Amino acid sequence: MNRIYSLDYLRGLSAFGIMMTHYLSWTAGGIFMSDTFMGRTTVYAVAIFYMLSGIALYHVYYDKMVPSKTDVLLFAKKRIFRIFPLLWLTNFAAILLFKKVPDPFDLFLNLSGLFGFFKWDVTYSAGIWSIGNELVFYFFFPFFVLFAKSFKPLMLLLCAVIFGLYIYFAFIVLTPDKTLGDQWKNYINPLNQLFLFLLGFLTGLFFHKVKIKTATNTVILLSGFVLLIFYPAYGDPIILVTGVNRLVFTFFIFLICLGFYKMSFDLPGIIHKPLKLMGDASYSLYLLHPLVYYTLGMVAGEYLANWNHILRFAFLLTLAFAVSFLVYRYFERYFTKKAAG
Repeated sequence: MNRIYSLDYLRGLSAFGIMMTHYLSWTAGGIFMSDTFMGRTTVYAVAIFYMLSGIALYHVYYDKMVPSKTDVLLFAKKRIFRIFPLLWLTNFAAILLFKKVPDPFDLFLNLSGLFGFFKWDVTYSAGIWSIGNELVFYFFFPFFVLFAKSFKPLMLLLCAVIFGLYIYFAFIVLTPDKTLGDQWKNYINPLNQLFLFLLGFLTGLFFHKVKIKTATNTVILLSGFVLLIFYPAYGDPIILVTGVNRLVFTFFIFLICLGFYKMSFDLPGIIHKPLKLMGDASYSLYLLHPLVYYTLGMVAGEYLANWNHILRFAFLLTLAFAVSFLVYRYFERYFTKKAAG
């Protein structure tokens, strides 16, 4: 099993889960509570993205980076071509769709990617905030590689600081007596999410050469999913990201990510191909599904309102997949090939 393939499977499933929870909550006009599968998916599918990003970047770049100035510039070039074209497309499409004149400085921050460092909550479409977080993580990545290879005491110190920030947000900054919506700006602060990316990097670092038997890995994977779904937690989703629960659920998604990372068997083609395709197009699917939803609502909202809700939901999913695949095939891939060239 190609490990990048197995990570793609989980990346695609996470994007699909996020899209489903968004469409269901937007259609129903409410939020999912922390005891529901959808409520947990809403919160931790993005966290899985972050952890997968750390694993994938370790897997692709760790052995290739000294890191030197040239290595860092090449890494930055590839990340820019991977992230920014679709980010710009999404921003401009959202601005046109919602017909709001953006503040020039906020627009500059969003187009430059600096919003993740300074105004991570000022974006033009759902989900873009997490891309700002990712760009902050990319800033730290060369330091992770450098310290892990050449300055291990500094790596230990950096890990302690980042984990300390994770604890600080979970136990002090975020409080269970207010809703997640009321504390959204603090929750999406990249310093509250950085540990998830670091944990992904460390997963690659410590488990890259570790062989795990298929049976054992299956237990790890299933345990992560079962615990994520059934672990007792009730109330507003803030319960999932505060106190001990933050650490407990982080451990569950670590098990899931580790299980997919160490997957050693090949899936049948009928399963592999759609999962791989969904993983390839996951970035487009993640950023574009809100725009598909709102565009369709503006164009044919009254007409669709008369449809059976299951049929309407299925049509939304199908349309979002189609748009995302086309954008991936004819837009994203064009720029990633440019970066490789």
